[in-house]
Amino acid sequence: MEGEKKRRLVLVHGAYHGAWCWYKLSAFLKSTGLQFTSLDMAASGIHPKQVQDLTSVSQFVEPLIQFLRSLPPEERVILVGHSFGGLCISLAMEMFPHQIAAAVFVTGWMPGPHLSYLSLLQEFKHRLSLKSDLGSKNVSDDYTSDHQKQHMTFDPQNLASNVYQLSPPEDLTLALSLLRPFPIFSDEDLRENTQLTEENYGTVARVYIVCEQDKIIDHDFQLSIVERNPPNEVKVIAGADHMAMLSKPQELFSYLQEIANIYY
Repeated sequence: MEGEKKRRLVLVHGAYHGAWCWYKLSAFLKSTGLQFTSLDMAASGIHPKQVQDLTSVSQFVEPLIQFLRSLPPEERVILVGHSFGGLCISLAMEMFPHQIAAAVFVTGWMPGPHLSYLSLLQEFKHRLSLKSDLGSKNVSDDYTSDHQKQHMTFDPQNLASNVYQLSPPEDLTLALSLLRPFPIFSDEDLRENTQLTEENYGTVARVYIVCEQDKIIDHDFQLSIVERNPPNEVKVIAGADHMAMLSKPQELFSYLQEIANIYY
């Protein structure tokens, strides 16, 4: 069926990660009529750029922008953004609203025309600073815009305890060998280059997938984002840590199938 052939998901990873983190979901998708593309953002995964080469959030998102620019004008895709990938797909929605059938935020940053990414980031850092179990040194300091420091790395212990805590241990082992440093973007850059409008971003259907056991973008913070920037739908994955595509791949796959059936 011709319409079926054109249904495509574009998978966008979060900070430190790469296209590799979708490998379980990719295996499920290959068994369906859904096409999919997993992208590496700049200086991520096997992308050739290095973290020190990036000076703006626009440069980080450029692989996604280039991909959307290369699509035939009539083709529409569903964007799936995990964690920081939520900001990436938001910027793409602003630039290419007519080519996006829907946007899916998996425990992701979901700014909007009236909810800036910078304000969410400041709130996120404040929440982390109050959590003794996350350790202020290893986590909240990582998100500080220190201009003497050009990138962030993640502490392996925090990764095990707070990011991959419900994922299989072999996935944590894989991550520790593949994670790359994440660039620090200045507040000025984020203020200027993450603005979203009702006329563009606001016309794209959005679905938010809440991951109940996420210890980084925790359940309350996810619900707070949803309340302040309501999407078309909210779905919940019980028992999912921050890495839902690894801890609950079948459940995530099922939701994405449903979303593709509704929004295409």
